[in-house]
Amino acid sequence: MGCVHGKCCCGEHTSSEDGSRDYRETGFVRSHRKNIIAQRSLKRAPVPSHNFILEYTFLTQRGYYPDSPDKANQDSFCISTNLQGNPNVHFFGVYDGHGQFGSQCSNFVKDRLVEKLVNDPAFLEDPVQAYNYAFLATNQELRSSSEIDDSMSGTTAITVLVIGDTLYVANVGDSRAVLAVKDGNRIVAEDLSSDQTPFRKDEYERVKLCGARVLSVDQVEGLKDPDIQSWGDEESRGGDPPRLWVPNGMYPGTAFTRSIGDSLAETIGVTALPEVKTFQLTPDHLFFVVASDGIFEFLTSQTVIDMAASYMDPRDACAAIAEKSYKLWLELENRTDDITIIIVQIKGFSNSGTFRVGSDDINVGAVLNSRTGTPEIPAAHESDAVRTSFSELHSDQPAASVVGPVHSAECPRPIE
Repeated sequence: MGCVHGKCCCGEHTSSEDGSRDYRETGFVRSHRKNIIAQRSLKRAPVPSHNFILEYTFLTQRGYYPDSPDKANQDSFCISTNLQGNPNVHFFGVYDGHGQFGSQCSNFVKDRLVEKLVNDPAFLEDPVQAYNYAFLATNQELRSSSEIDDSMSGTTAITVLVIGDTLYVANVGDSRAVLAVKDGNRIVAEDLSSDQTPFRKDEYERVKLCGARVLSVDQVEGLKDPDIQSWGDEESRGGDPPRLWVPNGMYPGTAFTRSIGDSLAETIGVTALPEVKTFQLTPDHLFFVVASDGIFEFLTSQTVIDMAASYMDPRDACAAIAEKSYKLWLELENRTDDITIIIVQIKGFSNSGTFRVGSDDINVGAVLNSRTGTPEIPAAHESDAVRTSFSELHSDQPAASVVGPVHSAECPRPIE
């Protein structure tokens, strides 16, 4: 779920003059609008210390669960600009809740994580230390001070903190942040985070040392040999990935090795300690994407970057990527996951020239600068949220819940 100063928002029509489709006027958006919360207008967050601008938009959509038509959107997100009143410090986070109380967990973390980060005295002096503290303290507070049962519920978290020309990326779980990098005549995807799953040898060995059994569902159910500790790679894993189980039980079955919450899974190695990576921005860095596993389950990082780069308007890119993800889920599964995506363009370094992605010529200057036909971009603190009510693709799929507390920011997965 999502909210902008207490209101949800949805895209409005604007024209695209690069020949790309305006996805806010396609059947996908019209038929899903009750279940989609999308940025109505582009927002800007200047970074005056280095003379560039972050221009961002988002979309979140409740999944389709035929056996649970009333299931809430367990994704949430937080966009908070001018942290500590500093115009050079901005935060983008996506939280993918899971389990019975996943929605409550992701919304709790959405609000508390950034608050703990900002209130840490070491925040600007040592962002990595502050990040580690914020994740662990939020996890502890969720367990001890909230009324949420996190024994079999929790949330992944992918966050990007911008301080001047430096990105600090902190991650627990399998949501992802990806950077678009200009490389000659191509735009290349560079992962800013590494999915924390048993596919990773280091994470596999860590949780095994903590007592976890690592098996796929078919192995747990006796359909495959449990002694074969090899599941291919994450890109070709199919629908039966390795999961974590207690030594003598059929739970919790998490497909990730780090999260916030999941107190039972903590006994077998699941941890809230994030991996924090630092990246220095250069003129070759065009934009970054922060998105839940609903996007990356069937789309590679490169595919997402290619799609995002091919649209004049990033709102169209959000809708197109969400549509592609949704269709792939329905083709390959009998449901869809919740889907959340934030696109942040980096404007002001050197965003000009024509590059080819796949078979299409893409004018990056136009993509990142021109915006002809789009409405004027309001200041980051302005609210322009609306809720619409259109017919749905599936008549048994109700609207996503859009309720939730917010701080002075724009703040809106399952043990499946």
